[in-house]
Amino acid sequence: MYVYTMGAFIEPIQKEFGWSRAQISSGITIAAFISAIFCVPVGILVDRIGPRRIGLIGVVLMCGCVALLGTATGDKANWLVLWCLLAVSTLWVQATVWTSAVNSRFERSRGLALAITLSGASLSAAIFPVLATWLIETLGWRHAFMALGGAWLCLVLPVMLIGFRGARDTTPTAQASDSVPPVALSGLSLQQGLRSSALYKLIMAGGFFSFTAIGIVVHFVQILKDAGAEPLAAAGVASLVGIFSIIGRIGTGFLLDRFHGYMVGGVAFLIPILACALLLFDGGNPVSQAIAAAIFGLTLGSEVDVIAYLAAKYFGLKNFGALYGAMVMALSLGVAFGPLGAGLTYDMFDSYAPFLELTAVLMGLSAVALFSLRSTPDAEHYHEQH
Repeated sequence: MYVYTMGAFIEPIQKEFGWSRAQISSGITIAAFISAIFCVPVGILVDRIGPRRIGLIGVVLMCGCVALLGTATGDKANWLVLWCLLAVSTLWVQATVWTSAVNSRFERSRGLALAITLSGASLSAAIFPVLATWLIETLGWRHAFMALGGAWLCLVLPVMLIGFRGARDTTPTAQASDSVPPVALSGLSLQQGLRSSALYKLIMAGGFFSFTAIGIVVHFVQILKDAGAEPLAAAGVASLVGIFSIIGRIGTGFLLDRFHGYMVGGVAFLIPILACALLLFDGGNPVSQAIAAAIFGLTLGSEVDVIAYLAAKYFGLKNFGALYGAMVMALSLGVAFGPLGAGLTYDMFDSYAPFLELTAVLMGLSAVALFSLRSTPDAEHYHEQH
């Protein structure tokens, strides 16, 4: 929620407090960095007690802390405290929680199951830029934060209470009401996973990708406005990121179930280079802006799916939470420093062009890391040897 709406809030906060874009983006850095530190412990906790209880706590905390951002006073220490509180809430809604539950329930169509589940984030990417911009213009930026937090709590919590259970959430009530039996989980030990080269390639790919892609997405409205677009028009184009990320997720999930996952991921991580080129060389053209947004959306819709799918494929599910937590750490660090890096780049060069160039380079390296994975997953390779 806070990642996809922040671009709309940058300008009104900048006008009221006189802060730089890097200072405003630093809130995301704090939240994501603290989240990254605790990714592996949270993953271990998911492995121990299941994702349901963790997710329920997280939804309440996250929505409440987003609403609290509307109470910012203009004091930088106050801004940091608010984001530290939000950082604590992010620990309970990490991707590990959702992907662990889905991976434990699906095997043959796991790629598509992950894609459908994670399309919720894509839908948010489509809705939030426009919704946040409208709420800011209607209610002011402070009440806009509060409205977003309250509305999403009312929507998400009932769904969680009714229908969210992983295979580890095997309370008597869950067993009586759920016809799907608990799944026997197998896979590599934590030590075997840490010795796997695939772990570090996935960490590298995820970290580079999230640093650049999230940096672009958070500042995308500003990138378009700097190129001459009107605020609502820029938000409308930015919403294409969310719309096409739904297409990207479903398409990626379909392909993951039919082709080698590392090949699908490598290709998906290459295509944003074209979007960067369009923004760099024809950024004022509305058609180029729309195509670039669509391309970023297609790729943004695939990254978590690819990493989560490959993690389950290469390491199994026995210690999925802990091992995938290491990858979520890389993703979170990218989220932490990507928007800050984009903001600093603009503050230094009065342009986002250098960051777009860096994005093209790091996307290429992410694709290389995925292409270099061997076709036989570590979990299958270990099983054949034993």
